[in-house]
Amino acid sequence: MSISIRDAVWKAGGTLILDGVTIDVPAGQVLGLLGPNGSGKSSLLRLICGLRPLAGGVIQLDGRDISDLSRRDLAQRLALVEQQAATDMPMTVLDVVQLGRTPHRGALAAWARHDEDAVAAALRATDMWEKRKQAWRTLSGGERQRVQIARALAQEPTELLLDEPTNHLDIRHQLDLLGLLRRLPVTSVVALHDMNLAAAFCDRLVVLQNGRVAAAGTVAEVLTPDLIADVFGVTARISYPARADRPQIAFLP
Repeated sequence: MSISIRDAVWKAGGTLILDGVTIDVPAGQVLGLLGPNGSGKSSLLRLICGLRPLAGGVIQLDGRDISDLSRRDLAQRLALVEQQAATDMPMTVLDVVQLGRTPHRGALAAWARHDEDAVAAALRATDMWEKRKQAWRTLSGGERQRVQIARALAQEPTELLLDEPTNHLDIRHQLDLLGLLRRLPVTSVVALHDMNLAAAFCDRLVVLQNGRVAAAGTVAEVLTPDLIADVFGVTARISYPARADRPQIAFLP
């Protein structure tokens, strides 16, 4: 397993946020995290990155406890794209994406050809190459999101964690991004609200509810009318279009 989480517990201010979460993410797969607001999706992503201290349990990367890895080691293999990103610095798009190379470069290391190639590939993959010289502060919300994804890709991670990455993106860029995740040779964990996007692009799904795993498995195993009603409180109809192996979800009044 690329990522293995066993009985993970996290508390904030005495409040239990994650309670005994156990998840396995096979190498090279896209795992979708679903759940209502406040279910613990963002907190779990931050725990995997080592940005939050575990109150209990273990998180491993390829069998190594993340607590045994240095911050630099974690940064060289894990990239996190959060929901919101802001800076008051006068930076260009290129400046932001180049930050993705920081974990791989020494303090005095010269900028190498491989760094240039990684940054250029990331900008092209996210359709931001033509805007690389534009000031960050002039970008739309969707463009900023794509730049943050480009920064993560420039990091050349083996594990890529994304927290609601389709927020602010138009439908074309939503599909482009999730299609890119399917093609990348990395392990991806992506928190999503849109069940149909999750069904279309994820290999496996985990549904969180009140900080616990409510369901885990393949798309077909997880996305059932009963599960959707129990966790999200809505009525849904699941269908499989002709020659399709992935379901479509329609929500009923």
